[in-house]
Amino acid sequence: MTVSSYEEWRPVLAPGRQVSCLWTRHQAGGSSYEQLVVPDGCVDLVWSDAGLEVVGTDRVPRRVPVRGGAELAGVRFRPGAAGLLLGAVPARDLCDLQVPLAEVVGAATARRLGERLARTRGPREAAAELDAFAAALAPGWEPDRVVERAVAALGRAQGARLPELAAELGLSERQLRRRVTDAVGYGPKTLHAVLRFQRALACARSGHGDGHGGRDGGGAGAEPGLAEVAVRAGYADQAHLTREVRRWAGVPPTVLLGRSRGQAARASS
Repeated sequence: MTVSSYEEWRPVLAPGRQVSCLWTRHQAGGSSYEQLVVPDGCVDLVWSDAGLEVVGTDRVPRRVPVRGGAELAGVRFRPGAAGLLLGAVPARDLCDLQVPLAEVVGAATARRLGERLARTRGPREAAAELDAFAAALAPGWEPDRVVERAVAALGRAQGARLPELAAELGLSERQLRRRVTDAVGYGPKTLHAVLRFQRALACARSGHGDGHGGRDGGGAGAEPGLAEVAVRAGYADQAHLTREVRRWAGVPPTVLLGRSRGQAARASS
């Protein structure tokens, strides 16, 4: 029998303002399977038997093979906060990509982290090392306050019109689009759609719409109907919700929300 277990929790050492969560996945048993991964606007640093990899923001859903017996750990950076890990590398350069950590932070830094991870006993300890690594990046890094405000505005159910948001932030529309794309991986319009989709997932699984659904869902609790989810998440109606879920997950809402619960991580091959 194959059982896939997933856990996520808030960082202990890394700044919660930039780091959304730490997570682990364990694939017990000998069978492999494909994990559906959906866009969430986040960048992850993932440890697995393939090594340390940076997973950029996704623009389309994808299915990631997970082998039997696999153990993974990760740290997830909030939308717009990947600069803490990426430094001078724009997030747009990693969109839809999964690259070795060494290509981002240099071979020496990646090797030192890999050596510490090699001494851990299981994915939970590995996640703690990733937490410490992310925390060590924080001193001296200054977040882009404009991007933070833009992401917050775009994450609201009512959204924000780009001309008005740009004016509020003291930028032209072109400047705002470039700043958000560099920090997130895609522009404000796409980010708003992705965050609304994630809000719908959180609402459907937890019974309210103020959470984050994760790359492949998650949460538990009373489940509202799809029409109610659509209204709470900021969609025009249930048909609008259905179209957007198909766009970002490749399956209808009934299929996506019927998948196994508690599996909200990005997987890695």
